Amino acid sequence: MRFAPAAAALSLLVAVQTSVSYADEGAPAPRAAMLITEGMAALEAGQPQRAVDAFEAALAVDPGHTPIYLHLAEAARREGLQGKAIGYYRETLKRDPDNYAAMSGEGAALVEKGAVEKARRNLSRLESLCGETCPETRDLATAISRGPQPRVLRAEAVMPDATVSQN
Repeated sequence: MRFAPAAAALSLLVAVQTSVSYADEGAPAPRAAMLITEGMAALEAGQPQRAVDAFEAALAVDPGHTPIYLHLAEAARREGLQGKAIGYYRETLKRDPDNYAAMSGEGAALVEKGAVEKARRNLSRLESLCGETCPETRDLATAISRGPQPRVLRAEAVMPDATVSQN
């Protein structure tokens, strides 16, 4: 009986914390909102690395604001880092399983990596959730119809023969 008040208080604390974590997303912190705006401007200006820096700073300021992950994913895709973008999309989906933009973006990044079959799974899920006329569904269907992008030849792939000759 001595522990009943403490147990009740602890139960109330847990219930309140749980309900807060399931509350609506809401607006980001004011400083994070400024950084998000700065990142969006950098993306528009064709500076994805500057955008990534701004979005990561916004994430440090407000780690609970899920849309920042979508912005990071878009910036990573523009830099050609589809694997990193897929990670950000999956983090968004872990936080919000029915986020259509994350499903579509992940599918497009998968297509860019060459994983068209996995992207088709995202497309079928999108079609079942929001229909064929949904903008995210149409965007992903367009990306799939375009197919994977040609691979860029990197310097590491063309290594010269290491032969030593005397002068």
